[in-house]
Amino acid sequence: MERTEHVRHWLVLVLGLYGAMPVRAEEIITLSTRDGVTQSFLLSAPERSYAAGAVLFPGGGGRINLRVDGGRVRFAAGNFLVRSRQLFVDRGVAVAVMDAPSDQGGGMDDAFRLGAEHARDVRRVVADLKRRFPGVPVFLVGTSRGTISAAWAGRALGKEAAGVVLTSTVFYGNRRFGSGLSGFDFQTIGSPVLLVHHVDDGCRVTPYRDARNLASRYPLISVRGGDPPRSGPCEPFSEHGFLGREAPTVDAIANWMLKKHYPSEID
Repeated sequence: MERTEHVRHWLVLVLGLYGAMPVRAEEIITLSTRDGVTQSFLLSAPERSYAAGAVLFPGGGGRINLRVDGGRVRFAAGNFLVRSRQLFVDRGVAVAVMDAPSDQGGGMDDAFRLGAEHARDVRRVVADLKRRFPGVPVFLVGTSRGTISAAWAGRALGKEAAGVVLTSTVFYGNRRFGSGLSGFDFQTIGSPVLLVHHVDDGCRVTPYRDARNLASRYPLISVRGGDPPRSGPCEPFSEHGFLGREAPTVDAIANWMLKKHYPSEID
């Protein structure tokens, strides 16, 4: 479709996975969230028949560099949630793909993700989605270091969020970004929590065993298989980023959001 051609070249890896649900042209939304600070996100939504909303938090420093260049929307699209956003839309979920706020031009460290200012930014985005799509539940979905944002915002927002989805959760810290979710009390999240993890995730700070240890308290979707890795173990084109398992993984997440049957194992 002509109106979405401006982003298709970013999505070569998953073009064959998309369905036929009509979608709006994607657009960059920028909100004033704090004094002198703006928060931008990429809005991608069904043209009609939306059933839920989701705020998507990419990993790393969370900066996807949203911009308009030559009349086209451009951004870094490699992250699992960013490259899979259309899969959510195809299942009736309107998504806001978060960029780093304007005062975090170098990307967010864990201390910022775990702070009140970030929670305030997220609250404004959630409110904006609820305004645009009245009556739908809005979920917080993070992957890798984005799980820090989703978990902390889930704690700060309480019932304002319908649920929190943590994929490839960062259970441990590192020198570059900070503490991760080490020591975080997941029971302080004020809405239902879903864990999604690849059993062969080779990233040192996101071991599958820690997700499995939480499975007695929270539902866990365990993912297996996929395509051969094309990146390092902590990068998105590996098991850590559900490479080759994007479609069934997003399908399971969307079904959980919509209170439909979903598999606990994806092979």
